[in-house]
Amino acid sequence: MKETIGPLIQILFFPGGLFLILNGLLYEWGHRKLVARFQNRIGPRWFQPIADTLKLLAKEQIVPAGVNKALFIGLPIVGVSGALTAGLYVPLMGLPAGYSFPGDLIVSLYLLSLLTLCTGLAGWNTKSRFSLIGATRTLTQLFAYEAPFLMALLGPALTTGSWQISEIISRTNGEWLILTQPIGFIVAIIGLMGKLEMPPFDAPEAETEIVAGALTDYSGRSLGLFHIGKAVEMVVGLTLVAALYLGGLANPLEYFLKTIPLLLIMSAVQAVITRLRIDQTVGMWWRYGTLVVLLQWVVFIVWRGFAK
Repeated sequence: MKETIGPLIQILFFPGGLFLILNGLLYEWGHRKLVARFQNRIGPRWFQPIADTLKLLAKEQIVPAGVNKALFIGLPIVGVSGALTAGLYVPLMGLPAGYSFPGDLIVSLYLLSLLTLCTGLAGWNTKSRFSLIGATRTLTQLFAYEAPFLMALLGPALTTGSWQISEIISRTNGEWLILTQPIGFIVAIIGLMGKLEMPPFDAPEAETEIVAGALTDYSGRSLGLFHIGKAVEMVVGLTLVAALYLGGLANPLEYFLKTIPLLLIMSAVQAVITRLRIDQTVGMWWRYGTLVVLLQWVVFIVWRGFAK
C-alpha cells in the first residue's frame, strides 16, 4: 500500500502536481513583478496569477462554431499534461526526480515542446484569422529555437557522457558548467524565453497585432489550462537549466538561490529589448544561435581529444 501511495503523492501533490502548479504561478508573479520594477511600475500582487487562473477555470467554456470540438477541448489538456509530466524527471525543489531513466533528458525536452505544438494546433483548429496567423508564428518560431535550445542542453550530456538528468548532475560533482560552456548557457536561457514566448520573442501572441494569437478564440477552462501549462513550463525549464549548468540542485534553498537569478536575467532581457519580428527571430536563431552552439561543441570535442 505504501509503495502505491508514495508515488501517487509525488505525482499529484508534491513535488509534482498541485505544488508544481502553485510554484509555476508564483514564479509567474515574480517574473511580472520584476519586469514591472525594471519599468518603474508597481506590478501585480503575489496572488494575482492564482486569482486569474481560478477565475478562468470557473468561467464558462465557449466552443466556437466550425471547430473540431474534441481537438478544441483536448489540446489544452494534452499540453498541460506534457508540462506536468516533464516535471517528474527534473529535481524540483532540489529533491531527487520522481522518475529517472536513461534518456529522460530527451523525453523531458520533447514534453516541454508539446505545449507549444498544442498551442499551434489549437490556432489551426479555429477559423479566426488572428488565430491562424498566431498559429503560423508559433510553429515557425518553434522550429527556429528548438534546435539551438536542444543543442544547448545536450552540451552537459556530451560532457558527462550520459543522457540521464540525474547521472549528468552526479557526474559533474558540483562543477558549474556555465564556466566551461558559457555559450550553451546563454543560448539555453534565450531559448527558454523563446519557448515561453516572452518578449522580445512574443510575436506569436502580439496583442497589438493579432489580439491573443493562436488562443484568440479560447476562454474559460481551456484558456486557464494553457495558462497553467505555460507557468509549469517556466518552472521546469528554469530547473533544468539550473541543474545542468549551475552545479545541480541539492536542496530547496539551493533551488531558489539558483532559479530566481535566472528568472531575474530573463525579466531584465524582457524589460530592455523590444519585440522582434518573426523573420528577425528565425534569422537570429538559425544564423547565430545554432552556429555558436555548434562551434562550442567542436571546441569541446577537440579539447577533449587533446586532453586524452
